[in-house]
Amino acid sequence: MPVVAGLIVRRLKEKILGDTGHHDLDIGDCVIIESENGQEIALVCEKEKLIEKTKEPIVKILRKLTPEDQRRVDENKKKNEQALKVVLQKIEDHELDMKLTCVQYTFDRSKLFIYYTAETRVDFREFIKDLGHMLKTRIQMVQIGVRDETKMIGGLGHCGRELCCKGFLKEFSSVTIDMAKDQDLSLNTAKLSGICGRLMCCLAYEYSFYQEMKKKLPHYGTKVQTPDGPGTVVSINYLKEEITVELANDSNKENERQIKTFPAHKIKHSFLNKIGL
Repeated sequence: MPVVAGLIVRRLKEKILGDTGHHDLDIGDCVIIESENGQEIALVCEKEKLIEKTKEPIVKILRKLTPEDQRRVDENKKKNEQALKVVLQKIEDHELDMKLTCVQYTFDRSKLFIYYTAETRVDFREFIKDLGHMLKTRIQMVQIGVRDETKMIGGLGHCGRELCCKGFLKEFSSVTIDMAKDQDLSLNTAKLSGICGRLMCCLAYEYSFYQEMKKKLPHYGTKVQTPDGPGTVVSINYLKEEITVELANDSNKENERQIKTFPAHKIKHSFLNKIGL
């Protein structure tokens, strides 16, 4: 039974398993692995564990990153920049309908990954032949979505912090406009969308909390009993668990509205069912 560690490789941070062999690894260590793509840099993201069977391929961990390896990594960064210019020029020469995101060599520079987005299918046959002949390496085109593109490039969100997808999110979850509705947010898509143009991932963070609280608290328009008498719910603060109520108007002045906010535990709304209302 092999001892494996979780690894992430390349810009997309695809998690794979690596056979640790005799290496003693910690989370955050950089290692050189042997994969089907050649030698690559990987980052240890999960602790070592013993496994019996797995359908996932297991790569071989060759060694921890050495100072000499780091010099090679620095050289590869410069090579990536040079290759980027060549790829951009070739995209223009072949008039390809695509948007280049980035390029990245493997550690041993035996393969160049080209990440791109495109609205339609693109014929790369002549492009790859031309580029491979010029760069003297294997070429692999990788089409990605706009969320993956943003994750790779990075940036700042509306909150002023580093994008969640760049900083810590390992996988994208489904985000829908219903999540915004349930949280009583403005349905202005411009305000709800991230720089990728899709709904912001953070809309899903508190969604389960709002769903649970809506089961416990009365809805808008519900008639409730408050410490100051009966009234109708006009606003709810789910985070503070406070309910704003328009109290019943006992005076003859129709224009007078008495609105008060109460802690949710002081509001009763089940009594109405007992009297058939």
